[in-house]
Amino acid sequence: MTYVIAEPCIGVKDTACVDACPVDCIHPKKNTTYDDGRPAIDDVQQLYIDPIECIDCGACVPVCPVSAIFVEDDLPEKWKHFTEINASDVQGGKITPDEFAKHQTPK
Repeated sequence: MTYVIAEPCIGVKDTACVDACPVDCIHPKKNTTYDDGRPAIDDVQQLYIDPIECIDCGACVPVCPVSAIFVEDDLPEKWKHFTEINASDVQGGKITPDEFAKHQTPK
């Protein structure tokens, strides 16, 4: 079971979920520079969960003020593409702003 952060996080990036996570799997963190090429918090539009580091405890879900965190199987259909966006961020933020826009849910 994988958790995914979806569209409601865009532009919000509230880090209550980061603080609640017992294993440090939600990125990027405030005031953190990553040596592996991952982007800093100011360089992304939303937070993401590393599915390899995540222990599936769900501690992040109730503290998210915008209800942006879902178990992958419960992710609303309109936000299924956020699984790919989260995966791209895990791989070093290789998704470009144009790619991100391409995956956004139409308003």
